[in-house]
Amino acid sequence: PERRIDRRPVGGALLALLVLAPYGVAAYWATIYPPLRDISTDFDEPPALDVSDRTKDMNVLAPSTPGEQRLQADSYPLVSARSYDLPFETVVNAVETVLDRRDWELSEPYPDLAGQSEVTITAVAKGFVIGLPADVAIRVTDDGDTVIVDMRSASRYGRYDLGDNAARITEFLAELDQEVAGQVGAAPAE
Repeated sequence: PERRIDRRPVGGALLALLVLAPYGVAAYWATIYPPLRDISTDFDEPPALDVSDRTKDMNVLAPSTPGEQRLQADSYPLVSARSYDLPFETVVNAVETVLDRRDWELSEPYPDLAGQSEVTITAVAKGFVIGLPADVAIRVTDDGDTVIVDMRSASRYGRYDLGDNAARITEFLAELDQEVAGQVGAAPAE
């Protein structure tokens, strides 16, 4: 008699691995990323987030502790403010151009720049990993000598962000650097 091999257990095991793989990846990420969920380029005065639609089941927004600040600085050295020797309006326009390319929901329309030396633009972004929302604030300040761009991103849900907020900030600011360089390069020579 011919012996038949039952392949159902192998198929079931492969299906189980497929279903459990995202949990394994998340567990791995939890071991390599620091336990943070609110990242800012300015520890002393982080850009203000729009809290108008936050609910009590979302993460509480609180100033970062010295330990969290050290952990962020050690883990994410590229999360740093930008300074530009350009007109305030040029930098704000570059920020708005980069924002327009993203699928982020602005909390309110872009601010009127007339007579302003500081503006903060707030939005809600979807997470890279599983699409959970994060509050984002981008502050542009003209300090008289340079224009400084600070950014903050805070997860609404979850104990840790698995690197999501730092990635959002570094990618946005890198794209802003390119946009500013492109605008300066495209400016007519005088």
